[in-house]
Amino acid sequence: MVPSDFNIVTGAGLLIGLVYGIVGLLSGFCLLNSLRGWWAEGDSRLIRTFALALAVALAVTQCLAGYGAVDLTKSVYLQPSFSAPLMFAGGLLFGYGMVLANGCGSRALVLLGRGNLRSFVVVIVLGITAQMTLRGLIAPGRIALLQMSTTKPAHLSLPEWLGTFGIDGILSRLAVASVISTVLVVFAFRHVPFRRARGQIAAGLVVGLLVAAGWFATGYLGADEFNPAAVTSLTFIAPVADTVQYVMLSTGLTLNFGIAMVAGVFVGSLLTALVTRRFYLEAFVSPSHMLRSIVGAALMGSGGAMALGCSIGQGLTGISTLALSSFVAVAGILLGTAAGLRGVLRVPPLTVARDT
Repeated sequence: MVPSDFNIVTGAGLLIGLVYGIVGLLSGFCLLNSLRGWWAEGDSRLIRTFALALAVALAVTQCLAGYGAVDLTKSVYLQPSFSAPLMFAGGLLFGYGMVLANGCGSRALVLLGRGNLRSFVVVIVLGITAQMTLRGLIAPGRIALLQMSTTKPAHLSLPEWLGTFGIDGILSRLAVASVISTVLVVFAFRHVPFRRARGQIAAGLVVGLLVAAGWFATGYLGADEFNPAAVTSLTFIAPVADTVQYVMLSTGLTLNFGIAMVAGVFVGSLLTALVTRRFYLEAFVSPSHMLRSIVGAALMGSGGAMALGCSIGQGLTGISTLALSSFVAVAGILLGTAAGLRGVLRVPPLTVARDT
């Protein structure tokens, strides 16, 4: 039975999620796996996949915005004020939690579709703690910190900053997007093993286009004067929190793009796992393993809510808007991940094989 609030935007979210779930399972697309492979194992193919995805997402998103198809200023990333300290701190918590939980929220959803019961715990704890931080028990503390540290910067994005030098808005937008995307593409394809990895190249292209498709679906297809959709794209903190709540209280909530996308990721991964015979049940190897995953999921949920996004929500979707706040959040995520993978605070590897 189709919900009464199912519409073209939620349908697009479901389709985008389905494709992401398929690609995520087949390619192993994940920022943590990418950084771990690059920093710890010397294999940079996955990080180059992520770079290619970001290049495509950035270029296509800025083209859509430059030609008026999507108003990115209506997104959460380009609001007139933000708290740089809170977003950076949230990024730190998320990055370190991602290492503890052995994957981000999007990766947990993909692995859950494959039968990983550890991921079920991660998704539930992440959703609950994110909801607690956004609207629940922890929310007053987050709001107090937000009010104390919020600033109204003169420029919210890199193109806006270039505009102060007299450069036309559309021209500055396309110039910045072109330069950054070119650098990312060169970084990706200068590596011979990556050029030979056709599956990884395809994954980067598809994920980047999915980010742009999300902006188009919510910003253009959802542009209704009477009932506009929230302008957003691929992100997994608030949507997972909303999905957990929707599953429990569906009669009091409205189906939206994010909830449909989360469902799509799970279903896409599940169907792919069944078709390719990759589905098998996995569980925790010890109580300490479970505790570590719970703590990591809680840090991701709370930190991601503070940073207004995750490794996908800020690392791809946020950066595709060229918002300065997204660069701050991503810096925190990268530093938190680095702390978990290297140095004094390094999280020791488990005896269980890493998810791929």
